[in-house]
Amino acid sequence: MRTPHAPRHSLRSIAAGLMGATLLAGPASSYDLPNLNLGFTSFLDGAPPLGPGWYPTQYLQVYTAGRLTDNAGRRLGLPRQDVSVIAGITQLLYVSPVTLGPGSLGLDILLPYLPDSSTDDGLGGAALKARQGVGDLLIGPFYQFAPIMGDQGPRFLARIEAQVIVPTGRYDPAAAVNPGANAWSFNPYIAGTLFVTPDWTISARFHYLWNGTNDRPAVAFGPSVLSTQAGQALHANFASEVSVSKALKLGVNGYWLQQITDTLANGIAVPGRRERVFGLGPGALLALDKDNFLFFNAYYEFGARNRPEGQRYTLRWVGHFD
Repeated sequence: MRTPHAPRHSLRSIAAGLMGATLLAGPASSYDLPNLNLGFTSFLDGAPPLGPGWYPTQYLQVYTAGRLTDNAGRRLGLPRQDVSVIAGITQLLYVSPVTLGPGSLGLDILLPYLPDSSTDDGLGGAALKARQGVGDLLIGPFYQFAPIMGDQGPRFLARIEAQVIVPTGRYDPAAAVNPGANAWSFNPYIAGTLFVTPDWTISARFHYLWNGTNDRPAVAFGPSVLSTQAGQALHANFASEVSVSKALKLGVNGYWLQQITDTLANGIAVPGRRERVFGLGPGALLALDKDNFLFFNAYYEFGARNRPEGQRYTLRWVGHFD
């Protein structure tokens, strides 16, 4: 974020959307937006795999980028633009067995953390610095709709969640990569899975993002900027998979992000900073047994504006117990 007189490409945090999920959140944000669920959720996103109960989940994501973009998608003017982040998320999700109308209530809690991060700006760290630590807590009450059934099993699954990002994580206004964002955010979503056939599904999740005020903005904005507020955004995950065996599913997965309002600096809109990115790649889902599932998703980003553009690899384990 910046005032009209601040450096055009000053960075607040660069590990854009490295985390997020139901399921998600992440370690840092790039440029203005906070951590988002970009690709953390994918196949069968409309419902937990086994109905009511507790679902412990562990995420591990590796993100690398060698290109930081401006408002036209051009590279920024740094000698080097290398960012590397290893991020983790521990999640506990609960689906109540008690029905309420056409579905059940539940609660989703996620704690992200950033065990390793590094940057290379070609300037000895003068422009890009990285921090590690615990990230912002995500809490979301949700409503899981009962499945719409067909002759051969479920046809459609859906869930809505009112997710809140709480600014509990480590934050350094002098760093480009931060575990926390130092601002509250509201990031509700609706997710659904359509069974085209019993062995072929299509899933999607649509988020809206509203961000609160950061009262400790990045030092790159200068001493005259006392507060910043990232713009509102829309983002979505989508995936499709087919069963190749009883235990293995293969498919494709992607995500999309578009900031829809300008970032504010000292309450004044700053044009030319709206973020955008697309990601697309392959994925797999392996059922280890009836209560344990392993997801792998790879994403290759393109079309970035005012964000890093790189590669993202996510490994997710989902368990279940009553």
